[in-house]
Amino acid sequence: MELYKLKNKKLKEVEKLSFKNEREIQNLVEDNLEELFDLEFISSEFRISDFRLDTIGFNKEYNSFTIVEYKKGTSYSVIDQGYSYLSVMLDNKSDFLLEYNQRTKSHLKKEDIDWSQSRIIFISPSFNTYQKNSVNFQGIPFELWEIKKYSDGTISLSEQLPTSKQNIEKLGGKISTMKSVLSEVKVYEEDDIFKGKNTEVRELYNELKERLIDWEDVVFYPTRSGYISIKKNKKVKIYINVFKDKLRLDFYSRSDFSGKVKSVKKRFILDDPKKLFKMFKSDYKEVYECVIRDNKNLDYIILMLKQKFDS
Repeated sequence: MELYKLKNKKLKEVEKLSFKNEREIQNLVEDNLEELFDLEFISSEFRISDFRLDTIGFNKEYNSFTIVEYKKGTSYSVIDQGYSYLSVMLDNKSDFLLEYNQRTKSHLKKEDIDWSQSRIIFISPSFNTYQKNSVNFQGIPFELWEIKKYSDGTISLSEQLPTSKQNIEKLGGKISTMKSVLSEVKVYEEDDIFKGKNTEVRELYNELKERLIDWEDVVFYPTRSGYISIKKNKKVKIYINVFKDKLRLDFYSRSDFSGKVKSVKKRFILDDPKKLFKMFKSDYKEVYECVIRDNKNLDYIILMLKQKFDS
């Protein structure tokens, strides 16, 4: 990707710079982990068993751990390293939990963590064709992100998304480490969410998704808990809760899971003349909710969702 700066109607190319080493990338990402990946920073250079893991992050949305690895060259296998790191995490859950509780002064237990949502993020200035093809499957619990640095201070991150429709679980039995990891770690798909649900609900969701799919940077992320997150730039904006005969659309006005929501100054106010979205409050959140069973008010509802998505 080439970048240009516009000045006096003339374009001037912004020079691409090289990172000095992996540590420079690591420092940059760790200092901005929440902004870049919506992860809470837990630990750097975390040693476990015979491994040293670059960065440990925690996804508070799904109560799961994410390992972030930084690479400057291309002489390594993301498949071998990725499954090895996930395997060592699952074999040493107590160590990860202890590190989290000590760093954050929390009291989480093993059962509080959704280990099925464990993930690996690889970050590198570039990945070769072999590395990209090796993770070109559906259901892969890894993310590949290419990072670039430019002379004007701009940093770009782009995810290498899989294009194959083949699921990695079909190959899991061929490698013992992969098989072990896939027995606990799962990338959920929409078909998992809609099992046992009415056909009409799936059709309603498909219609809704078709209307939203062209929004800039939108991502639909199915979860173990039976809902689908709508994300923008790695941050969850909207929740689609799937029931047997209906969908419920949720999004926060404000939240603070430490129980101090009333002191949160930043608040999203929905402009909803028809009052289709109801406000529900608790000690830690204020959330707008709307239940839909058909497409009767879909045009209007999409306008409401766009307000939150763009906020």
